[in-house]
Parts: sequence; structure tokens; C-alpha cells
Amino acid sequence: MSTPTPEDRTRASAERILEGSARKGRLRRLLPFLGPAFIASIAYMDPGNFATNISGGAQFGFMLLWVILASNLMAMLIQTLSAKLGIATGKNLAEHCRERFRPRVVFMMWILAEIVAMATDLAEFLGAALGFYLLLGVPLWVAAILTAVVTFLILSLERYGFRPLEAVISAFVGVIAVSYLVETILSRPPLGQVLFHMVVPQLKGPESALLAVGILGATVMPHAIYLHSSLTQSRVVVREPRQLRRLLRFEIADVTIAMGVAGFINMAMLIMAAATFFTQGLTSVGSIEEAHKTLEPLLGKAASWVFGVSLLASGLSSSTVGTMAGQVIMQGFIRRRIPSWIRRLATMVPSMVVIAMGLDPSRTLIFSQVVLSFGLPFAIIPLVMFTQNRDVMGVLVNRRVTTVIGWATAVLIVALNLYLLYQTFAGG
Repeated sequence: MSTPTPEDRTRASAERILEGSARKGRLRRLLPFLGPAFIASIAYMDPGNFATNISGGAQFGFMLLWVILASNLMAMLIQTLSAKLGIATGKNLAEHCRERFRPRVVFMMWILAEIVAMATDLAEFLGAALGFYLLLGVPLWVAAILTAVVTFLILSLERYGFRPLEAVISAFVGVIAVSYLVETILSRPPLGQVLFHMVVPQLKGPESALLAVGILGATVMPHAIYLHSSLTQSRVVVREPRQLRRLLRFEIADVTIAMGVAGFINMAMLIMAAATFFTQGLTSVGSIEEAHKTLEPLLGKAASWVFGVSLLASGLSSSTVGTMAGQVIMQGFIRRRIPSWIRRLATMVPSMVVIAMGLDPSRTLIFSQVVLSFGLPFAIIPLVMFTQNRDVMGVLVNRRVTTVIGWATAVLIVALNLYLLYQTFAGG
């Protein structure tokens, strides 16, 4: 008799809890269900967020904290809908699109999703390479090779099931969270101002409005929506209505905790930049390299080192998750699957070209976020359409209020991204 894997033990424990036969404390009942949202949440703290939040804090202090709070609440809703789609149907978002839309539309959606996945991977791979570059002082091309090797090793954990990979990604989330807790303590922000700007919306001129739109509009990453529905589609499979509802409640807890941590990290990025750069009049600090260089004389060597560690953890974990999302997109839309290492090599090419050409990594990160904006409507709108359909969702169909909020969120995010694209190409 073979030894049960961590995946087998997690499924068995989850099934006993859903059946009501396991007598455990509240926390122990929750543990088997934690994981999918933590993997998806990496998209909300990737290197692209570093650049946006640092720029926002350096230019406008704590003013835009409310934007991060609002965007995080929207992200919680979208990720809950994505997870619910996988739980209710046993299929991911890309598979539903393939089954319910015309072949030409599906092909167009697949091509766009692949471009978005490559743009995502560009930002994440460059971020990890920057982390190695800033911490080790090696040339950027060497840092890129180190990034490739480490992400290959992390992706190899997939052969052992979902639990080891979830554990590693969750550990990376923990590293980023602890790093920014340290950064926040070192920067000693005024708590009164922090709390005030978290709940009181304010803007100051067109530049702050544009930056707010950038933070809010680029919050929900298309690849994370596709991925989360895949992570829940076969993790714990139940069909009895009462168990489905219980499973959804556990998944909502997973999303709330994971996205809460992601929100804290994004706020901590902006708080650190505001307390360190804005208060010193260093409002021009806008790139990751500048932030790392400037932290040491202001807060000490430990602060710059911790910043580098958090960037490296963000880049490595998000790059791994980006490759996973690419696999889901290809399998879902066109029923094709290639080995992870081949996809990893293919998506490395744009990053290596950027490094070889000597392009500014931070500006490239920002450009990649603009590309992501094109893919958002094609993920969010189908997601709300499917989750409001009782024939698709069964007992887990959206309540009317959820559907209304979902459509309002989708319209707002799409409108903000269109506005961001207009400002970008119109020159502000």
C-alpha cells in the first residue's frame, strides 16, 4: 500500500470536515482549505506593484492609501467569484469560455490571454532578476539566469501535487509580509495620518488622479482570474449542495486572509515610500533601483537589504505563478498543454531581450502593466456572466446583490483601465 501524499492527506481531511465527521478546532478545520488564494494573491504583490506603490508614496505621501484599500476589496470579490466558478462546475474560466463562445472568439481570447501572460511574466521575471542584481551585485544577465534556475526548481514541485507548491508560495508571501513589516517599523510612519488616509478619499491634481487610476485599474490581473478558477476546480471535489456551500465558505476565508495579507503589503509599500521619501522631499524617487539605493542612507543598510529580499521573493513567486497561469490558459482555451520548462523558456525570451538591449527595467515594468489592461475585460466580463447563470453554477449561483456589485466592479475596472490606456497613449 502506497504512502499517502500531502495532497491525499489534505483532500481526505477536507472531505471529513465537509461531511462533519472531523472534530477539530476552528483553525485546524480551516487549514486544509488554505492555499489556492495565496497562490493567486501573488499577482497582487508582484514587482509591478512595487513600482506603482513606491511612486505613489514618494509623490503624494499617504494620500492614496484609500485607493489601495478600495482596490483590494474589489480584488477580494473578483477572486471569490473565480474560486466559486471552479468549485461549482469543476471547470476553469478558460474552459467555460471555450465551451460557450464561438471558435473565432475563443481563438482571439486565447491569443490575447497569451500576450497578457507574457507581459505578466516579463514584469515578474525582471523583478526577480532585479532582486538578485540588487542583493548580490551581479550583472543583470547573470541575475536573469539565476532567476530561471530557481523558478525551474520551484515549478518542479508540481510533480508532487498541489500542497508542496502551495507551501512554498505561501512561504514567499510570508517573507514579503515580514519584510514590509520590518520596513514599516523602520520608517516609523505617523499612524494617525495612515489611518486617516486609509478611509478618507482625497486627490490632489491630475497627476494624483492618474496615479490613483493606475493603482486601482491595474489591481486585478487577468492571469490570476484564470488561475484561481483552475486551482479550485479539482482540489476538493464535492457535489452535495450543503457541502458545496460549506466549501465555498472556507474558500471565502482563504480569499479574505490571502488578499488581506496582499493588501497589507501594498499599503506597507506605499507607507514606506511616503514616510521615507515624501517626508524628505525626495518626490522624484519612482523606480525600484532608486528606492533601493536611497533607503540605505535614510534608514540604514538593513532596510535596503530587506527591500531587496522582498523584491526577490515577489519576483520568484510571481514568475512561478505566471507560468502556471499560462498553462491553464493554453489548456483551457485550446486543449493543449506543453511542459512547464518549455513554457518557462519561451516566456524568458522577452525578458532576456530587454536585458540584452539595456532597456530600463522599471520603465519596462510599467509598460507591461499597460499591456495587461487590454486583457482585463476578456476575463472579468465572462466571469460575472458565468457566475450569475444558475444553469452553470447551480446552488452556488450569485445572489442578486453579488451580481450587481460584480457588474459594477467589472465596469469600473474596465473603465479605469481604458482611461489609463488613453492617458498613456495620449501623453497624459
